[in-house]
Amino acid sequence: MKTFRTRFLLSTAVILFAGIGVAQFRPRDGRGFWGAEDGPVVRTEGGQWVNEDTVRTARETIPQVTDTPDWTNALGFGKDVFTFARVIFRSPGRPAMMGWINDYPDSDLNLSYRLHQLTSLRVDPDGRVLKLAEAALSNYPFIFVAQPGGIELREEEVGILRKYLLNGGALMADDFWGARDWQHFESQMKLVLPGRAWVELPIEHPLFHCVFDLKGPMNNLQVPSIHFWRRYKDAANPRGPVSRFRGEGSEDMHVRAWLDDRQRVMIIATHNTDNGDGWEREAENKDYFYQFSEPRAYPLAIDFLFYLMTH
Repeated sequence: MKTFRTRFLLSTAVILFAGIGVAQFRPRDGRGFWGAEDGPVVRTEGGQWVNEDTVRTARETIPQVTDTPDWTNALGFGKDVFTFARVIFRSPGRPAMMGWINDYPDSDLNLSYRLHQLTSLRVDPDGRVLKLAEAALSNYPFIFVAQPGGIELREEEVGILRKYLLNGGALMADDFWGARDWQHFESQMKLVLPGRAWVELPIEHPLFHCVFDLKGPMNNLQVPSIHFWRRYKDAANPRGPVSRFRGEGSEDMHVRAWLDDRQRVMIIATHNTDNGDGWEREAENKDYFYQFSEPRAYPLAIDFLFYLMTH
């Protein structure tokens, strides 16, 4: 994993600062959410069936709205690429859309495409979907969980994730809202890393400035879920809150991290914000794209990934 990070640093020595404005808005029609199903077969928000036991890449699953462009990398660089890796996990009692499959596969593929398009980084066009217990986990120095407010780790997974993080891996958690979800996620992470405590990352932290120079306050980076934004946006108050109240403790965006003994980020959690929708829904609504995907969700993700893979 350390070798991978070294290769990443070398391959991203030159970042293209042309800006996300080159990302073209592509109008498309959304589809509705689906209810709960128990694994191993669940449905995406677009209504496509996914078998948790056999799925391997995001590219295998039909996108919710439209296809993400495909690309190839030079021969010989099959293992020297960045791969967005999404973790499959259990969320007992929650509908499928409020678990690991939220915003999948569009967010994975769109973010991978923007990394390929806007930086000098070589990126896997297909992404990866995997369970923590898979032996391949150690091949991916970055893993992602969506809607982790109901995550339940098996005993085996607790030990595997602890080893992964202590060996240099990094986990990003996104799109969970309010105190209740936060407390549950925190309780699960304390099983993984007992004795560790969260650090609130201020906007002055270099993580927010390593590629794109992001400005505070932190709520300037908040991304609302598109369904709530459409329903509650206030055109007469463009400086007002971008997201509706979603339970106690849901008003303000937080970026929190667990650090190892050398102050390296092991877990980074974006709470009370939906970066996944910013990636997934980038072309579903023109105003949403220009207000949230382009200036918030994508720059933050690129800063996160560059910082995590080089520190």
